[in-house]
Amino acid sequence: MRMAGHDAGCQHQFTGFHKYFNAYTITGRRNYVIATYTGIAAIYLFFKLRSKEKAPAAITENKCCVVPL
Repeated sequence: MRMAGHDAGCQHQFTGFHKYFNAYTITGRRNYVIATYTGIAAIYLFFKLRSKEKAPAAITENKCCVVPL
């Protein structure tokens, strides 16, 4: 007698990449979640920590084109 669910009674023998990242086992699902959160954190840190462009120097003198009378 088989239990309900997606391939509930089958034993899956994964090799290679699918051994650690799959949708059938709790460990495989957990590894996908960890990889996703790590990727999001890496992208966030990349944009947060990258060097900023230097802002243009502030104008310190008032150079006005008005000629005194």
